[in-house]
Amino acid sequence: MDQTPIVSLASGHPLIDIDLTAVVQFCLFLLVYFIANRLLFQPYLALRERRREGIEGARAEAERMTAQADAKLADYQKSLAVARDKAGEEGRKVRLEAAAHEREATDKARAEAQKQINEAQAKMKAETEAARATLLPQAEALAKTIASKLLGREVT
Repeated sequence: MDQTPIVSLASGHPLIDIDLTAVVQFCLFLLVYFIANRLLFQPYLALRERRREGIEGARAEAERMTAQADAKLADYQKSLAVARDKAGEEGRKVRLEAAAHEREATDKARAEAQKQINEAQAKMKAETEAARATLLPQAEALAKTIASKLLGREVT
């Protein structure tokens, strides 16, 4: 009859013999560990690091481009405000000069000032539309480029 583990313990024989095979197994484990580390784990970790750096680089580039676009938009809005202020100043100047003239000269100056304001507004509106027409396709292309970089595939 076979002895059960309890009986083998009671008879004084150990359940596991630690002999030269344990050392051989430990050496094989170390060999497999170093080979797997060199050929499997390190390349995988390097790939993950490159991927992380690529994603962070794309995010930084997107943030830089967004900041650049915001700066251009702020400059445009500042220029637009200056043009509005200039147009308003011109209108006020024309109205002050017109008050000093006779009624006919006043009417004529007011008509000229209104014409200049309309031209300035039309010019501002044309510039605004031109800027939108220029920036909107760039924004769409920029969004597609960013999405393509982040997703790693072409976005349509």
